[in-house]
Amino acid sequence: MDRIQTRIDADPSWTRRRLLRTGASVAAIGSGLLGASPARAEASELRIAKQPGLSYLPATVAEHLGLVEKQAKAAGLPDVKVSWTRLTSGGASNDALLSGGVDMVISGGPNMLILWGKTSGRVKGVVCTGALPMKLMSNNPKVHSLTDFTDTDRIATPTIRVGTQPTVLGIAVEKAFGLGALERFNAMTVAMGHPDAMIALQNKGSVTAHFSLPPFQEQELAMPGVHTVLDSVDVMGGPITNGCVYSTTTFHDANPKLTAAFVAAIHEAIALVGQDKHRAAESYLAVNKEKISVDELADLIGRPEMVFSAAPANLLPAAQFFSRAGYIKQKPTDWREFFFPEVHDLRGS
Repeated sequence: MDRIQTRIDADPSWTRRRLLRTGASVAAIGSGLLGASPARAEASELRIAKQPGLSYLPATVAEHLGLVEKQAKAAGLPDVKVSWTRLTSGGASNDALLSGGVDMVISGGPNMLILWGKTSGRVKGVVCTGALPMKLMSNNPKVHSLTDFTDTDRIATPTIRVGTQPTVLGIAVEKAFGLGALERFNAMTVAMGHPDAMIALQNKGSVTAHFSLPPFQEQELAMPGVHTVLDSVDVMGGPITNGCVYSTTTFHDANPKLTAAFVAAIHEAIALVGQDKHRAAESYLAVNKEKISVDELADLIGRPEMVFSAAPANLLPAAQFFSRAGYIKQKPTDWREFFFPEVHDLRGS
C-alpha cells in the first residue's frame, strides 16, 4: 500500500429534519440533485462534515493549519472559504451530504460504500486519512468473545449495520456464525457517537460494549472492568480505512481544482503527521478539546499500528461483504470503482 505509516456535534437531527422538509431521499437524489449538471464556476465555499476520532487526524491538521485554503490558493482559488461542521455519526453525515447541507463528508470508509451502492455510484471516495485499529470493548465480565454476547447486551457504534465498526463486527459474525446471525447482532447495536459511548460504558448503564477507536479505546482500557473483546486488525487481517473523505459526482465534477486542492492538503497533512507528531497532537487537541495530554496523544500517534494514509485499506473486502449481506446490489472487484480518479494511482485495497 502506498502510504505513509508512522509510529505512530452539531445536531444530527437537523439533517433528518431537512430531508423531511425537502422531501429528499437517496432515490430522489439519485435522479435529481446528484445527477444535476455541474455548475460552470467552482464553488467559493467548501462545506465539510467531520467526526471526532484520530482516524481523521490529517483532516483535523488540515483544518487547524488552513491547509485546504493554502492549496486552493496555489491552485488559483484564492478566496475559498472552508467550513467544518462536527457531526458524531456517519448516518448524520450521510444525511447532510444527501440533503445538500455539505459538500464533503469525513467518516468511515464503509459509510461511503453504502452511499456509493445506494446512489448507483453518484457518491464516491475522494481521499483517505487513516486506517487505525478498532477494538470492541466491554464492561460485562461475562463477555470475552462474540459467543458470550446475549440479547440483553447493547453494543454502541456510531451507526447501525453499515458503518465501519458494524462492518468489522458483521464480518466477524459471518466468520463465526454465518450470515444468518447478522440480524441478531444488529439488534444489539445502538447508534451513539464515540464520546457519548465512552461515557455510557464508564457509567455502566444499558450500554455493555462499545466498538471504539483511538483515542477513546485507550481511555476506556484505563477504566476498571473494561476489556477488549475483538480487534479489527485480527478480523480483517490488517488495517481497514476508518477515515475517508467522500463527495458527490456533481460536486467533484464541477470543482476539479477545489477537489484536487483538498486532496493535496490531506497529503500535506499526512506528511506533517509523520514528521512532527507533537505538532499534529497539538492541532488535534486544539480542534477537539479532548481530555488527553499533548504528550500522551503524540505517543499514541507514534505507535506502529497507527496508519495515516491517503490510500484505502481493506475497503474492497468491506464492499464485497455488503454485497453478500444484501446491503448493496453491486459486486465490486476493484476499489477504484468507488473512488474518484485523484487517488487511482495509489496502492489501495
